[in-house]
Amino acid sequence: MAGLDESLVDVLIVGAGPTGLALAAALNANGVSFRIVDKAPDAVHESRALGIQARTLEVLSPLGVTPHLVEAGDSAVSLSMHFAKGAFGLRPFESALDETAYPFLLFLSQARTEEILIERLKTVGVSVERGVELSTVERGAEFVQSFLLSDASGLTARSRFVVGCDGAHSSIRHAARIGFVGGPFDQTFLIADLEADNLEHGRVHVFLAEEGVMLFFPLGSPATWRVLAMVPAGERVEHPTVQTVQATIGRYTTDPITVRDPVWLTTFSVQSRLADRFRAGRVFLAGDAAHIHSPAGAQGMNTGIQDAVNLGWKLGLVCRGLASDALLDSYELERLPVARSVIRTTNRAFRVAISRRPLTSFVRSRVVGRVVPVVLRIPLVRKIGFRLISQLSIHYRSSPLSVEGMPRLGRGPRSGDRVPDSPIVVDGRATTVHRSLLPSAFQLLCFGPLESWAGHDSVDAPWSDLVGVAIVSSDAATHVWTDPTRSVQRRFGLRGSDVAHFLIRPDGYIGYRARGSDLAGVNAYLRSL
Repeated sequence: MAGLDESLVDVLIVGAGPTGLALAAALNANGVSFRIVDKAPDAVHESRALGIQARTLEVLSPLGVTPHLVEAGDSAVSLSMHFAKGAFGLRPFESALDETAYPFLLFLSQARTEEILIERLKTVGVSVERGVELSTVERGAEFVQSFLLSDASGLTARSRFVVGCDGAHSSIRHAARIGFVGGPFDQTFLIADLEADNLEHGRVHVFLAEEGVMLFFPLGSPATWRVLAMVPAGERVEHPTVQTVQATIGRYTTDPITVRDPVWLTTFSVQSRLADRFRAGRVFLAGDAAHIHSPAGAQGMNTGIQDAVNLGWKLGLVCRGLASDALLDSYELERLPVARSVIRTTNRAFRVAISRRPLTSFVRSRVVGRVVPVVLRIPLVRKIGFRLISQLSIHYRSSPLSVEGMPRLGRGPRSGDRVPDSPIVVDGRATTVHRSLLPSAFQLLCFGPLESWAGHDSVDAPWSDLVGVAIVSSDAATHVWTDPTRSVQRRFGLRGSDVAHFLIRPDGYIGYRARGSDLAGVNAYLRSL
């Protein structure tokens, strides 16, 4: 017989991987009560996901996590591409973008990423309940009853909402009867964390051959290298050994690379699946519970963390009684198209990488090596490529939360776009736009000469605790975000003495924008929430 936990929390998070931990941090920042449980008795020790994208570092920064990630990871990684007739090295995104504080792909093992998130939660008194498995849920009109199993005993827990961050085999998704459409690719991969001799450090090594693709990633811990390689067609590798890895390397290169001392060896096949919906009443899905796809472009963990941040501030407003339940519908409306796009893009890249068609194999092994070095010398190509891979180009322009006010602005980032970062000076202190945004509230940015905002720089009283207001001007004054070089103005599409205002959401996306200093549209937008 299951006991009843009489306490009612706002949110029950099921799954303590990167997505669940990021959601816990976001809920804590927004003053939401929650529990986070995981059926595993301990956190992961394998490296698993390795790449943290720029946009993920941006959204985690207000939660106090990013500096620790950057300190622990490797952001100075170069790329070496190896072909049958030689190799070349490059820094694919060096100086590609100056509107983010993180113009790089950060290499850090998932185990260390989770450890840093857990350490951050411990500083605010939050711990993961380990060895707790969800059996089923019953959704009611006011709350959800979750049946939890722990050490052969049962407990019925109550929460206003439940979020499934419990991976591809999500018990929450099954309990909510949400479909998970897709299937596997017909290709097996070998993965190993180990030591490798005769391989230049500080680089990602990509070997392109007619047989397919093999990659070496600089891991650092728990081993120096991660190798990922396609298993040849027709071969079955159920229990890989270091000899298996060595033989596989020999199929991709004649370089004298010797591997040893493995700490993790496994094989896997890639799945591509998408949940039918991300919300079923009071139940939500995030991360791998909602979408899984190929590892191409290091998108998976990053997409899940950004799911969590998107949902976190919305649950914060609803649970604090500052917004209606309808706000939560925007989570699926915004994040499901993103997941669909990520799956479509990564699947295309993955199919090219694994294809054994003669023409594709020839292009991969003989042509790419000549074309890529030339193309990546073009700054615009590097910039576009970085924005795509780093997820800086993700937007919510079609969301009901993205409103173009009147009079309309014709240039610059639109409603639903990410806020560009840029240097500013506040009270004599050099900082940036992103560092100055409020971590768990809206921010109203009022652009133009100071006299344009005399008496117009505040929102209506009901929203004053929800919205921080900042004047952005080239004129220096106390508490003004001074833009001495007008770089912020230019990045927001403004010129000269243009007067405009932008309402920034808690997750760093533009919710509303309009020309002029009349804030009636801003107040109407906030009222609509």
